[in-house]
Amino acid sequence: MFFNDCVSVLKRSGRIRKGLSPAKLLVRLRPWLFLGSLMVVWQFGAGRQSTHILPGPLSVAAGIVELAQRGLLLRYIVASLFRVTWGFSLAAVLAIPVGLTIGSYRRWEMALNPLLQVLRPISPLAWIPISILWFGVGDVAAIFLIFLASFLPLTVSAMNAVAGIAPVHIHAGQNFGLGRAQLIYRVLFPAVTPQLIVALRITLGIAWLVVVAAEMIAVNSGLGFLIVDARNAGNRYDLVVAGMVMIGVIGLLLDTGMRSLEQIESVRWGYSED
Repeated sequence: MFFNDCVSVLKRSGRIRKGLSPAKLLVRLRPWLFLGSLMVVWQFGAGRQSTHILPGPLSVAAGIVELAQRGLLLRYIVASLFRVTWGFSLAAVLAIPVGLTIGSYRRWEMALNPLLQVLRPISPLAWIPISILWFGVGDVAAIFLIFLASFLPLTVSAMNAVAGIAPVHIHAGQNFGLGRAQLIYRVLFPAVTPQLIVALRITLGIAWLVVVAAEMIAVNSGLGFLIVDARNAGNRYDLVVAGMVMIGVIGLLLDTGMRSLEQIESVRWGYSED
């Protein structure tokens, strides 16, 4: 009865379509109801603890408001996005052409693939001491780490995407007299675009993880720095969790934006229909 009353109120307010049944509405609201339940459990658990180390969602929300009022929230978000944008963009601009070129020539792939496979498992965080030594403490060091974290996965993904192209497509382009540049532009690149979008989406998530870790060590601003600074400056765990929440929300928004590229009409053929 209560649910049906809520549906009637929402329909009268125009927030949901009148043709939407309560069952379908419940399916759409299920994730939000689950999230709300988690918030209630979180708040209840935070209020029951004796040490009060873990803040509740209300304290975290108050911490976010405090950061916004002090002008730090927007400043730190912009700083983190600035580093990710530069590091990820530079890696994409360089890695995709390099990967496509290496994947197109068998000898190049045989010569360079072992080196790439040796470097790829090395954590970008292992480069932090070297990046600080080369670039000092600042934005350049963090951008360098993000570039490393993005370049190798994108290069390998582009190489593998080229290897997955059916030979008949290459032969058809050659039979039509396409030169090497035209073959790459009109055959190779359109064929690998769906795989590249998936690789870009995954790599952007890696870049976002790396920038947060790098900001805890190599810079003095950003959401990663916020977490460390809040911990060191008076054990402000509400701000620590507030920084974690903002990292998760922005990561979700970045992934959603990258996933929207899959809806481009010219590349939808590469994805299965739900």
